Amino acid sequence: MQPPSRRTFLALGLLTTLTACTADPHGAHPAGPTPPRDLDTPARLRAIADTDLLLGAYDSLLTAPGAQTALLQPLRDDTARHRAALAQGLPSASPSPTGTPSRALPTLPELALIEHRTAESHLQGLDEVSPPLARLLASVSAGNALHAAALGDQTPVKTPDGTTTAGSTTERAADANAAVPALQAALSAEHAAVYGYGVVGAHLPDDPQRTAARTTHAAHQAQRDAWQRLLTSVTAAPTPAAAGYQLPFPVTSPTDATKLAVHLETRLTTTYADLLLTLPTPYRPFAATALREATLRAHTWGAPTPALPGIPT
Repeated sequence: MQPPSRRTFLALGLLTTLTACTADPHGAHPAGPTPPRDLDTPARLRAIADTDLLLGAYDSLLTAPGAQTALLQPLRDDTARHRAALAQGLPSASPSPTGTPSRALPTLPELALIEHRTAESHLQGLDEVSPPLARLLASVSAGNALHAAALGDQTPVKTPDGTTTAGSTTERAADANAAVPALQAALSAEHAAVYGYGVVGAHLPDDPQRTAARTTHAAHQAQRDAWQRLLTSVTAAPTPAAAGYQLPFPVTSPTDATKLAVHLETRLTTTYADLLLTLPTPYRPFAATALREATLRAHTWGAPTPALPGIPT
């Protein structure tokens, strides 16, 4: 047997040094892997803090002389439901839907601006949280945007850019491959909506309603094209539209046509909320934007306004 070489002794010495540096001085085993960071809890707490500010603003206005209770109270009730949903399962946050009244009495435009900013704030860091929380934050954000519109703010809500994301090229390619089934599902939903609005427009009188149907039809065509471009960008062939689609009920009158428009948009809010459970993180902003737009259009056509658009209660 040959004696160990100098290189072997150096290697043994290196191993001994590394072992000495990593071993517990008391003889315990080295620490295990670092647990994953909890990004949901900080995101929930930030969203709750923003919601508490909103509740305080509503409470200030509702207790002021001449308060517009019929307008404000339903919006305040929705905001309380937002807070309860955000605080669910979070021991460090009180589930009580109460806010601290603002010291200065806000005007309705100022309240609308707070709602608008809150809608944008909920979408920050959407790519860092778990899929269920991403869906909840996008839904709450859509509700805030709906409140802002009800209060007179028509400014588009800014969504974080979903085209950039951290990670290596390999990780982004894996995200793109994983996104294809969900993107195809979104495209199929928009194909059906485009077809449906063709029926809606054909049964509305030639008045502002038909003009609204044409505008909405064009919006869905644009959304369809956006999903097709995304699929093409990840080298996937977009699924073509079917020759026809089964309507949920017969459409023979303007009333039926309006009912179909409500059905289409409400169905899309659920589709896009569920999409946030399956889409890879870089694509979440696209689904959040589509959820918000469907929520606003559903309201325009007369749909009930749920506190959490797209999420069954």
